Amino acid sequence: MSRKIIEMKEIIKNFYVGTPNELHIIKGISLEVQEGDFISIVGASGSGKSTLMNMIGVLDRPTSGDYILDGISIAKMTDNDMSDVRNKKIGFVFQTFNLIPRSSALKNVELPMLYSGMEGKKRTQRAKELLELVGMGDRMHHLPNELSGGQKQRVAIARALANNPAIILADEPTGALDSSTGRMVMDLFHKVHREDGKTIVLITHNNELAAETDRIVTIRDGSIVSDMPGTSKFQEKAAAACS
Repeated sequence: MSRKIIEMKEIIKNFYVGTPNELHIIKGISLEVQEGDFISIVGASGSGKSTLMNMIGVLDRPTSGDYILDGISIAKMTDNDMSDVRNKKIGFVFQTFNLIPRSSALKNVELPMLYSGMEGKKRTQRAKELLELVGMGDRMHHLPNELSGGQKQRVAIARALANNPAIILADEPTGALDSSTGRMVMDLFHKVHREDGKTIVLITHNNELAAETDRIVTIRDGSIVSDMPGTSKFQEKAAAACS
């Protein structure tokens, strides 16, 4: 029986609270995601999806409402508690890769494990295994500026998996890539989802990519306007591959 990884209840997010310029960005969103789901959150610029993503990723806290991530309520956490949850529970993949320029691919992947206190030999071994998983074993000692965009994103995915997080949160992960390289990155997400059972939340404005996921949540003007299954033929291919 699957369990809830993400449980958001009546989430409201306002900015400039108590001033004449107060902005109501997220307007009472409730969202549940089960362990092992691959979902996409879709919305135009200004829809509120980035603000929602920041709260899912524990980068910001709601003005009101409750958010339970993998059984942990975020509402009353200190900033240090939130930082700890981000490091252990969430693997981030960003459009801009966010790799440390002066560190090798291997050292970039090791970093989350260093912060979580894993012993040196163990984290190096795991980092090597993860780079092999994403097809970057032969480039592990290269610096980011020696890698292509697709290679950087594969390193970023390996880094996101480092602490075996409850969810992978991917923000426009193919946005800076050409279509064939973006296809390679999406195939890698499908592999991680299929073989490791990872819960993945994909933030995108690309409806074709969203259609590849199990479920498409569409947000507009700070509210969820639809929540429906993925509809593309990719779903049938993925199901056949798993059968």
